[in-house]
Amino acid sequence: MSISRFTEQDYELIRESYAQLKDAAQKRCANQEELDVVQKAFDFANEAHKDVRRRSGGPYIIHPIEVAKIVVSNIGLGYKSIAAALLHDVVEDTDYTVDDIRNLFGDKIASLVDGLTKIKVVLDNEDRSKRLEDVYSESLQAENFKRILLTLNDDVRVVLIKLADRLHNCRTIDSMPEFKRDKILSETMFIFIPLAHRLGLYEIKSEMENIWLKYKEPDAYKDISALVDKNIMGQEKEIDEFITPIRDALSKAGFNFEIRKRVKTPYSIWHKMQTKNIPFEQVYDLYALRIVFTPETDRKESERDQCYHIFSIITGLYRYKPDRVRDWVKHPKSNGYEALHCTLMSDKGIWIEVQIRSKRMDDIAEKGIAAHWAYKKEGYLSENDSEMDKWLAKVKEILVSPDVNALELLDIIHNDLVSSDIILFTPKGEQKSISKGATALDFAYSIHTEIGNKAIAAKVNMRLVPLSHVLKTGDQVEIITAENEQPKMEWLQFLQTRHAKNAVIDYFKDYKKDIAETGKKTLGEQLESIGYRMDKDSADIIARHYGIPGRNAEELYFRIGLGIIKPDASLGDILASSNSISKTLSRHFSFFSRRRENPAQQQGEKGNVVFASCCSPIPGDPVVAIKSPDGTITLHKKSCPVADSIASKHGDWVVTHTWGSDGNQQIFPARLSIKGIDRVGLLNEISRYISLVMGVNMRKVYLSTEEGIFEGYIDLSVHDRSALERMIRKLNSIDGITSVVRTEL
Repeated sequence: MSISRFTEQDYELIRESYAQLKDAAQKRCANQEELDVVQKAFDFANEAHKDVRRRSGGPYIIHPIEVAKIVVSNIGLGYKSIAAALLHDVVEDTDYTVDDIRNLFGDKIASLVDGLTKIKVVLDNEDRSKRLEDVYSESLQAENFKRILLTLNDDVRVVLIKLADRLHNCRTIDSMPEFKRDKILSETMFIFIPLAHRLGLYEIKSEMENIWLKYKEPDAYKDISALVDKNIMGQEKEIDEFITPIRDALSKAGFNFEIRKRVKTPYSIWHKMQTKNIPFEQVYDLYALRIVFTPETDRKESERDQCYHIFSIITGLYRYKPDRVRDWVKHPKSNGYEALHCTLMSDKGIWIEVQIRSKRMDDIAEKGIAAHWAYKKEGYLSENDSEMDKWLAKVKEILVSPDVNALELLDIIHNDLVSSDIILFTPKGEQKSISKGATALDFAYSIHTEIGNKAIAAKVNMRLVPLSHVLKTGDQVEIITAENEQPKMEWLQFLQTRHAKNAVIDYFKDYKKDIAETGKKTLGEQLESIGYRMDKDSADIIARHYGIPGRNAEELYFRIGLGIIKPDASLGDILASSNSISKTLSRHFSFFSRRRENPAQQQGEKGNVVFASCCSPIPGDPVVAIKSPDGTITLHKKSCPVADSIASKHGDWVVTHTWGSDGNQQIFPARLSIKGIDRVGLLNEISRYISLVMGVNMRKVYLSTEEGIFEGYIDLSVHDRSALERMIRKLNSIDGITSVVRTEL
């Protein structure tokens, strides 16, 4: 921020921006009194931020105005939240206090501002004076996110306003230096995007994802956006022709509805291309239509039945793919989303996804938890109301747990946010939800701890299965128990949910001393086998590495005894060069690199440069540079989830890096996935071109053929990205090859 007197042009910009906010607020505020509070908040914030500018050079007050616009228009919050958004930076950036806000605006608005201020203080003002040892043992950023999530228990509106604040920061991220952008975007992908998804904020989630892609993978964003625009221009007429019979049929049936056209976002297309290993041309569900209807009270059908009625009408007009039907009306998602999806084939041969929603469902889909609770307050109760309450209770349980440090918490919350739930049924037909990948024993513990403790087997869809059986959506599950049964330590090897694991660990805490003694012996033997002595310092370093709260050696031995931590030869990496704190930090990071990445290394002009093999960047790729305390720089692709995870926890490790002589004449591993129609001599033609024409070494070839169709991959060694792209273009031109895409090793 900087101080510079506003010009008349600045004042005009402020007036225009606030006029737009006021117009949106008028539609949301219940009366003039509420609107007056918004006006008062603007006047106060405008004066407090007078002549203050953002990094971009614009008036600072524009930021809180824009955050308030998102709060009302994208999330649908009321006047207190709008006022808090306008005031959210006042206490941190000026001489005003929370008590000043309370005296002027009352307790609730002051409480919201206080929550936002506490988050901002920690995020923006990391205590650089903390000792290096403290930085090692806990991440300031992890503590920041813990602080954010703690507000979920006080007032979820604080988190919603913070999401609006983060979205506007993403919108204006271009004015920030690159290393700062990488830090913010990594935090955004690792925590804020999953959090927006979990709270049902589709618009905010999608916009953040697209901004992330624009800066993390700029070439992909540009290419996909151009292809989408070209596609729309070519098929706009066909989509309109597809809609006409649907509109006529629904009107004839007496429905009050509107049809909206939507194209997949660049990020969702890119993500599908990455996860499915397919080119743009094979993303078939590029288009989607939303049929949003207002339920007629005089119809005998319920809201849900009207969805099914519309489905029957449109599938009578067009052929649909049965395996692409998604019924989130009968079984809503855990974030409250309700809709009926199907994919139809147009007369022109285009697959088009159609989403059927009532007006209520659409509001919840677009504005998430705020709309969900608004309808609940009006007396509308859905089957999914308890799911949000359950999730919030689970977050609270994790947050207050004394056994979870901030870094571990960040991973737990991230995994919880990105995991999808599956729907299960009890023998009596009662619907339950649990995270994807859960086992029958996880389900037993989700019902009650004692049922889990005494479980011996399960029946899934009337078939006897072991407790380790992985469940899938729609399964009917019955747990078989025995009175004399008790938990077994080996259960910890297949349990997936934290609640179930903790229940088993808690059970064995009665035997902690004996189990810890076994663990200590196991650790001692392993250390001896690699030439290290078992002592307090060694145990302290290892416990610290595994994120054990308080570096508690007894807890370390206990977890080893239970089999949760498995000591092996890699312990040497942790203990080596541990004579000083800085060396310990260096070794911690080097171990992390080898364990997660196994990188290639070289000595560059800026010190030791490491190319992470978790994402295998090559010269020319957009990269994020992570600098460990010993000066080692690890290069990751900007879109690498491992890099996002590290930068989310250690933002000050992110540094600026530009491709120069880093690659030199090194060769780097890369993988091309290939699909096509098999013919005699095709493999020879592919290998001849790669080896003889391009002079590139093929490290591994795997191709399989079935009924004339082949697919597989080729692992290569290349100098840089441009050489790889030339190869992709050439291979794509070979007769019989339908797609060549670069994929992860």
